[in-house]
Amino acid sequence: MAFPLLPLLAPSSIASTPDLSIVGYTLIGPLLTSEDVAITQKYVSENFGLVEFSVQVTSAIEIDDIIALLDAGVDTVFPETGEQATALLEIGVPGSRVVFPGEDYDDVNGVYVSSSTATTELATKLSKSVLADGTGNKKLYVTFTSTPTLEQVKQTVALPAIPIIPAKSLTTDFASSTGKLSVAAIFSSALNTDRSDGYFSTLVVDTQGVALGLVYSSVESIAEAIKSRAGVYQSRKRGLWFKGATSGAVQTLVKLELDCDGDCIKFVVQQAGKGFCHLDTTTCFGKSGGVMALERTLVSRLKNSPAGSYTRRLFSDDKLLSAKIMEEAEELTTAKTKGEVAWEFADLLYFGMTKAVQAGVSWTDVDRNLDSKAKKITRRRGDAKQKWIDAATKTEEASEKPVPKTESINSRNTNDAAKEAAKERTGRIQLTRVDVSEISSSELTDLLRRPAQKNANIMNLVGPIVEAVRTRGDAALLEFTAKFEKAKLDSPVLRAPFSPELMELDQETKDAIDLSFENVRKFHAGQLESAPLVVETVPGVVCSRFSRPIESVGLYVPGGTAVLPSTALMLGVPALVAGCKNIVLASPPRSDGTLTPEVVYVAHKVGAAAIVLAGGAQAVAAMAYGTESVPKVNKILGPGNQFVTAAKMLVQNDTSALVSIDMPAGPSEVLVVADKKANPAFVASDLLSQAEHGVDSQVILIGVDLNEVELQAIEDEVHEQAMRLPRVDIVRGAIAHSRTFQVKTVEEAIALSNKYAPEHLILQLENASKYVDLVQHAGSVFVGAWSPESCGDYSSGTNHTLPTYGYATVYSGVNTHSFMKHLTSQELTPEGLKKIGGAVVRLATVEGLDAHGNAVRVRLEHLAKEQ
Repeated sequence: MAFPLLPLLAPSSIASTPDLSIVGYTLIGPLLTSEDVAITQKYVSENFGLVEFSVQVTSAIEIDDIIALLDAGVDTVFPETGEQATALLEIGVPGSRVVFPGEDYDDVNGVYVSSSTATTELATKLSKSVLADGTGNKKLYVTFTSTPTLEQVKQTVALPAIPIIPAKSLTTDFASSTGKLSVAAIFSSALNTDRSDGYFSTLVVDTQGVALGLVYSSVESIAEAIKSRAGVYQSRKRGLWFKGATSGAVQTLVKLELDCDGDCIKFVVQQAGKGFCHLDTTTCFGKSGGVMALERTLVSRLKNSPAGSYTRRLFSDDKLLSAKIMEEAEELTTAKTKGEVAWEFADLLYFGMTKAVQAGVSWTDVDRNLDSKAKKITRRRGDAKQKWIDAATKTEEASEKPVPKTESINSRNTNDAAKEAAKERTGRIQLTRVDVSEISSSELTDLLRRPAQKNANIMNLVGPIVEAVRTRGDAALLEFTAKFEKAKLDSPVLRAPFSPELMELDQETKDAIDLSFENVRKFHAGQLESAPLVVETVPGVVCSRFSRPIESVGLYVPGGTAVLPSTALMLGVPALVAGCKNIVLASPPRSDGTLTPEVVYVAHKVGAAAIVLAGGAQAVAAMAYGTESVPKVNKILGPGNQFVTAAKMLVQNDTSALVSIDMPAGPSEVLVVADKKANPAFVASDLLSQAEHGVDSQVILIGVDLNEVELQAIEDEVHEQAMRLPRVDIVRGAIAHSRTFQVKTVEEAIALSNKYAPEHLILQLENASKYVDLVQHAGSVFVGAWSPESCGDYSSGTNHTLPTYGYATVYSGVNTHSFMKHLTSQELTPEGLKKIGGAVVRLATVEGLDAHGNAVRVRLEHLAKEQ
């Protein structure tokens, strides 16, 4: 039983009846007249979805009126006579929606009888009968000639049966002095538990049925929850737990339900605040997906999408949104295969949900309407509006026309053609255009702002991982590698010298790595200081500055969607040049436990002592704190996803780790400044080279005085080149939130770039080198048409580990000095001490640090005695 009670509402007193919606079910009746039918139909229509309605109809009510009530959303009918019930079944009303009076009947929802004829035998027989449509078991409902006592109700519930009690005789108070029956007491009478503390397992779900968490309830907490209409549970340590009382994540109790055995409760709630879980997440069971996730995304985009973006246009341009809905509906009608239908239906749902969110309609509202349609008995006419019949006919005729020879797939096989067609159906890959002259300064700032990173949530996830590795060492590291990389290892570390079979490569790949290695080495060796800095600030006072390598460094080399030996080069070569004594790499293994041979080969070339076979936060923690197998390092460098970045920030702030990091990191990004002389194919290729890193990558084009033809040429190249890439789906996701800014002058473009502070800045300009002096903020600059960003990623010699997310305003990219520290020294002669000693003593006195001044004073006094 869902709730061991069915409140009975009289049609004449619906408006004045106390709210008992927490029961989840209401029986309205008896209906005696057509006026009763009209009142009930209106009430059900207005309150559909809040509770499940049933109606008790007398023989005076026409069958057509009963069907109208079922169409309005009534779930179940309690006819007065068997003849009336049989008539409903004969005209096609499902048995699951009819409760038979007085006796059992094949495949109906249940039976209702008076308390004098209700027996355990009948209740047991019904409970063992499963309805043909699979919606549940038959139920026994019991009516009373007068208001029953609580004991009589409990006896009825124990049969098991569901008592029908007038709503005016019920109260949500646990103990009532008015003689009314307590809803909480009735509910609790159906519970049973085998726990020694008497508590009941309780599943908490939201109104969509998504599980939020598992808690415990007691008779006392249930009574309080029903009384206060809130999420109140039983803590095993602290008594009653009023959910959200301190955090603000309160719950409104919608309804209560019991499972089939009466030993588990379900709370249906509306959750407020950050969510149910103490980790500030919606649920304790991870993220929910499907339509609910889509709704959350669209609600967020309605609030946060920048001006001029495609999403903002969808919400603000009714014509555009209507066109997209009609476009997707048409494509769904022409879809043939299972995959095509699923894809097109999802597209239609996306834009339909956009329309709903725009109008303030929630998925709960949609769900309520779907439930209402599911309850309709009257069948729709099997037709459609004539204009859509005509449109469908034209679409069908067009699809039956033979493909012209000029459009034939020629040498491509059928599978390739299908793939190409699927790609085309997903739409054009195109950056969103923004004319800077047409928007305000604040709007421009919003458009340049990167998507917000939810660090608090990430930190909550990363913290336990870091702590587990810190306290449990290798055991935790191996567990996380098995969980996240699906690799079961005996040891988390690969130690040098590395076995030759682990770095077997074809000669072409080796040659490419060797050339890149040498170029990166040359450039980074050139950054070494040839001699210490020595300055005599005054006669007799010599100050110097000199560098020393950081002894032990940890280099994080990402895995994931791409093999990245280049990152191993960009981190390992500077460490080698700087003279770091202990170089440790960390990189996630493949599912078979091995690393890509390219990474092992680079590790060998840079003289790495070990490779940690792990990725993510767990690898960072292992290098920061050290484990039984992983040596502790002094500094961690290297890019990674948001979990790696969060872990690096976390360990850097832990004084017990005593470790530093290179810089914060975000998704990859590139900004290209192009003028009329720029080659559209070159511009597009540079944009795509960063877009393929991940869907969170961002690419920006600033077009300098480009006309429509020139912009279109670049856009065409972007789409055509992207469609030929194997990572086209990733590119599509990145381009979706990327933009083209239109400006008039190069100076305006560079100013805009400085404001954005990109990781990679590419100047595809005539006489590009003369504009480099204007650049103030960028990770690395690529000057001229013949300097693609990918050369810096691999082989030119500069480092590709660069500041992202706007950090180029304050951070440098990784360089030789990233692996070094600088010390200063000073040496004073007696004459030098005499020259500055007085100033030192005076400033120490001003600051109240007498011992500081005394250290100089005793020396000056000693010199005075020697004279």
